[in-house]
Amino acid sequence: MSADPPPPPQELRKGGSGKLAIALLRFFPKKAWSRLLSVLVTARLPRAFSLAVMRWFAARYRLNMDEAALPIEEYPNLGALFTRAVKPGTHAIDAREGVAVSPADGHVLNSGKIARGRLIQCKGRDFALADLLDDPEEVARFEGGAWCTVYLSPRDYHRVHHPVEGDLVKAQYITGALWPVNAAAVQNVERLFCVNERVVTYVESPLGPVATIMVGATSVGHMTMAYDDALVTNKGRPRELKRYAPPIAVARAAEQGTFHLGSTAIVLFANPRVALAPLRDGQPIRIGEVIATLAP
Repeated sequence: MSADPPPPPQELRKGGSGKLAIALLRFFPKKAWSRLLSVLVTARLPRAFSLAVMRWFAARYRLNMDEAALPIEEYPNLGALFTRAVKPGTHAIDAREGVAVSPADGHVLNSGKIARGRLIQCKGRDFALADLLDDPEEVARFEGGAWCTVYLSPRDYHRVHHPVEGDLVKAQYITGALWPVNAAAVQNVERLFCVNERVVTYVESPLGPVATIMVGATSVGHMTMAYDDALVTNKGRPRELKRYAPPIAVARAAEQGTFHLGSTAIVLFANPRVALAPLRDGQPIRIGEVIATLAP
């Protein structure tokens, strides 16, 4: 990580409320647009044009191509560039026992303790754990725990990694809308993370039960899971609950899934002994950096 981390992206900086833009988006076919965009960014286009688009995108959003697994010339299209892997060793993973790490490169939107079944969306707006998980059994387990939300901007690496090691026992795909997750939407869309499509991945870990939620957004063509090729979102498929028996062993910071265009990851901790790191709203964070520890 550089000594001078980038400021929060424009999407997280304070500005206009964005109420008008959000009001207009209510009439926009967000899911159809997202599927169309997914097709466009993965289409076979003339090589010179495709490379020009990728170079423009990399410059516009200041992508860190030094960490990319391939030179920009070797990506076939913008979709492949956006979902790029990174070179081994680009992230320093905290290997201490009893530690949870950030699931993504991005900025901390917020974090805190789950009190009376509520989580903070932004200042003056919160939402219910029950609406987020939509699973009464899991809601009971995670009440009294803690959460951390990480926002991924277009410049960020868009693969999500497991914050803890352990046994992956269950995954829940919850269908929904595809609102954007920028500041305007966070401030103006009620229960934003509960109404958007999402995949909840449950891992039994040394820190107790942990759920990592990948939240879809407008222009996210779909999300794919590294642990289950059949679990794909925004393809017109119904809600799905998958249990894994035997469970899937996962390592801390191993790849969990990919946003095919950007969004948000939320980590939930059920164990009340899990103590969050002193995270600041808006601070940059990278995969491998500590977000929580198991208190004695």
